[in-house]
Amino acid sequence: MEYVQEGVTTLHDLRETDRTVPTDRAAVVVPMTEREYAGVAAERVLSELAALDPGRVVVPLRADASAVPAFREWLDGFDVAVDTVWCDGPRVAELLAEAGLDGPRGKGRDVWLALGVALAGDAQQVVVHDADTETYSRAYVRRLLAPLVSDGGFSFAKGYYARVEDDGLYGRLFRLFYTPLVRTLRAAHGGQFLSYLDSFRYALAGEFAATREVVADLRVQRQWGLEVGTLADAYDAVGPAGTAQVDLGSYSHDHRAVSGATGLAEMSESVGATLLRGVEEHGVTPSYETLADRYRETATELVRSYAADAAFNDLPYDRTGELDQVATYADAIREPDADTRLPPWETAPVAPAAVAAAARADAAELS
Repeated sequence: MEYVQEGVTTLHDLRETDRTVPTDRAAVVVPMTEREYAGVAAERVLSELAALDPGRVVVPLRADASAVPAFREWLDGFDVAVDTVWCDGPRVAELLAEAGLDGPRGKGRDVWLALGVALAGDAQQVVVHDADTETYSRAYVRRLLAPLVSDGGFSFAKGYYARVEDDGLYGRLFRLFYTPLVRTLRAAHGGQFLSYLDSFRYALAGEFAATREVVADLRVQRQWGLEVGTLADAYDAVGPAGTAQVDLGSYSHDHRAVSGATGLAEMSESVGATLLRGVEEHGVTPSYETLADRYRETATELVRSYAADAAFNDLPYDRTGELDQVATYADAIREPDADTRLPPWETAPVAPAAVAAAARADAAELS
C-alpha cells in the first residue's frame, strides 16, 4: 500500500471504508448501447444505483428504434428513476441539425446529450461512468463525489484503478499509447499542461465527477477522445489545484480487441487526435516528423518495465504482442484533423431543456 501524491491530489483507498456522502443533488450518467441490454454487468450497476438513490440517473441510449421499447421496459424494472435519452431519435436529430450540431455519432456525443439533460434539472454534481463494470459498487459514486463536497476546493474528480484482470495487465491503450506519448511530448516540451496529463494514474478511465459549473463548460469529443478531452477542459476550468483523482479499488470490465471496428487501434486514432489537439491549444508545437519514432522509443522502454513488473508478480506477459501494439498505435500519431467537438452547454446554440424534451418525446413515441 502506498500514499504517494502526484501532480494532482491523489485520494487513496487506504482503509477500504465507505464514505458518507450526500447523493441527492447528484446526477449519474451511464451511457449504454444495445450490447448492455440485460447484461450481468449492467444489471449490477443499476441495482447498486437503486441502493444508492442518487438525485437522478440519466441513461443516454444508442440503439435502433426497434430495441428501444424493450430496453426502456428493462430499465423501468429497477427501483431507481431512470431518465432514458434515446440519442438516435428523429426529434433530437432535427434539433441538432437546426442548431448546426449534426455530425459523427459516438460515445462522446451520447454523453454530451445526457449532460445536457442533467443540467436541465437541478443537479449540482454530475458523475459519469460506464455500464460494463462487473465489479461495480455504489461506493464508486460516493468516492467520486467525496472531493467535490468536501472543504478541499475540488471541482473535478477522476477515477483510477489497476487493470490487473484474468492474470494479466490490461489498460493497454493507456499503458502502451497514452502514457508513452504524453511522456515523449513532456520530455521535449515540458510545461504544466503536459505535467497535468501525466499525473493521472488511469487517464483513459471512463469515470469522473464534476460540479455543475465545470460540466457546463466541457467541450465534448463526439467519439473515443471523450476522456482525454475532458482532462484538457478540466485543466482550463480548474487546473491542478481544483483536480483530484480517486482510487476506486477493484475494477473489472470488458476487454476490447486491438483490431476491428471499435477496437483499440481505431480508438487510438481518436485518443491521439484529441491529445495532440489539446497540446497544440496549450502552446506546444510537436515535431510530427519524428514524434512517432520517439514515441516508439519511450513505449519500448516502458514495455521492458511492464515485463519486469509482470515477472515480479508471477503474471504472464506477452512482450512481443505488446510491442506489436506499440507499432500499431504509432500509426495513429499524426497532426489532428478537423475539430468536431460539441460546444459547452453554457454557450450551446440549443437549450439543455429542449434536448431533454425532444429525447423524452422520441422515446415515448416508441412505447
